[in-house]
Amino acid sequence: LGAWVEALAAKQPTPGGGGAAAVAAAIGAASGAMAAIYTTRKKDEEAKDAEHGTVAAKARKLSQDLTASASSMVAVADADAAAYADLQATWKKDCALSDAEKEAVRRRALEVPVGLLRSCHAESKRVADFLPQCNPNITSDAKVALHLLAGAGRAAFQTVLVNSPPKELEDEMRGLLNELASFEELVLPSN
Repeated sequence: LGAWVEALAAKQPTPGGGGAAAVAAAIGAASGAMAAIYTTRKKDEEAKDAEHGTVAAKARKLSQDLTASASSMVAVADADAAAYADLQATWKKDCALSDAEKEAVRRRALEVPVGLLRSCHAESKRVADFLPQCNPNITSDAKVALHLLAGAGRAAFQTVLVNSPPKELEDEMRGLLNELASFEELVLPSN
């Protein structure tokens, strides 16, 4: 991670903001996975859950899913770097790609952060829904997951905007951001 952070700080095009958003999202998902796996105590094995049978079974499933999502989000950092490199190539005067091929490259550069923002929203919703059943000794880690996923979603949105999304897509993304903010509001202490 240290080498990646140094690369992010360097004067080079990638990794950039999209990759930083993806890594932050991965850390958020991993924090949520940890909070879930610590909710597999004996009392969680005995507590009933309508969908999964027990709270512990729900927690194990959530932990597995969030761990897999964290791995996918790390891969998104690499996908973002590749998409940006491909996009940069289309800006060169000697680019041999057709207009249709250039448009496909632009679409891919937009799809990466859009997918990340959607993932941040989906995983945040799952963590927020789980929070009332979470082991009370580790809810702070679930809350950290919500904050990191929300921040990563907002960061991904900046990359979405740079890629000039159609109005309908921008509106969808703004709606997801509003919901991410509401998940965070659930866990912020009131004055």
